Amino acid sequence: MAHDEPVLTSRAGRTAHLTLNRPRALNALTHPMVRTIDEALAAWESDDDVTAVIISGAGDRGLCAGGDIRVIHEDARTGAGASHAFWRDEYRLNVRIARYPKPYVALMDGIVMGGGVGVSAHGGVRVVTERSAVAMPETAIGLVPDVGGTYLLSRAPGELGTHLALTGQTIGAADTLLCGLADHFVPTGRLSGLRAALAGPEVRDADDVREVVRRYATTPPEGRLDADREWIDACYTAGSVEEIIERLRGNGDPAAKDAAETLLTRSPTALKATLVAMRRARRTATLEQVIVQEYRASCAALTFPDLQEGIRAQVIDKDRRPRWSPTELAEVTDADVARFSAPPPGGDLELATP
Repeated sequence: MAHDEPVLTSRAGRTAHLTLNRPRALNALTHPMVRTIDEALAAWESDDDVTAVIISGAGDRGLCAGGDIRVIHEDARTGAGASHAFWRDEYRLNVRIARYPKPYVALMDGIVMGGGVGVSAHGGVRVVTERSAVAMPETAIGLVPDVGGTYLLSRAPGELGTHLALTGQTIGAADTLLCGLADHFVPTGRLSGLRAALAGPEVRDADDVREVVRRYATTPPEGRLDADREWIDACYTAGSVEEIIERLRGNGDPAAKDAAETLLTRSPTALKATLVAMRRARRTATLEQVIVQEYRASCAALTFPDLQEGIRAQVIDKDRRPRWSPTELAEVTDADVARFSAPPPGGDLELATP
């Protein structure tokens, strides 16, 4: 396979490797990349010579910074509808990864955001490093967390997931482990040894894969979310985004006030839709059911001005000064929020029953 292709596939021993290969774009996912990954996983699933799959990112900056939102921006501008097709295939891939019958080892080194979480945190063996920077920053561009993000975050302890979903805060290794988005901490310097060990002749089955990863794992540097649990749990149980911000501002912890200020920079419409999505995901039994709801929310976001404006401010003009519409939380109507839960005109995402 040509080394300039956006997804590289290879084999070493009984392990198959997926390498996201767009390092200049932080390995951002395109629709063809999603299809390539899905096709490779489908083939390896029935290949008796493959014991495990490893996914990693080319370059030294990260696994994947998410979907290629420049393409989504153009779609939002023109109304061509390409994003619907991309999301359908991407979300189906996320479910395939979550249900994969062989160990799917995700090396979450460096930046892992948005769609990068989708191709890693649903895996059976998830490895973070001291360089890991993990986030679901969708509210900063007018989206609701997707790729199964509301499912994963709604299962985090207490209200940590609500905090991360609304603010889009980036977390390191220890906090990623605390929130249930990863399983093991392996220092970056040991990753090459881990790869070599997983390709070794002694790795014959899934138990061997997990044992090798445990041998290379150690204790991560201390995180910060555990110490913030008291104010996070107290503030984010509020019934509305407005009340959450009021509680955060009234809390004595400086970090709580910082969280309030962050929320005030996010899309008011996306914040309200995200809170509803998170509360619903917590009550929903399966990933598949949640992802169908996320597909509805993503399709709805294309019809609101904030998605195009948020991407413009973050990656097109990079002025970091989005002009949200509406500008205030109080101006977001219940009808606006309800649109994020309604089936899109093209119909719901269809997924196999688990």
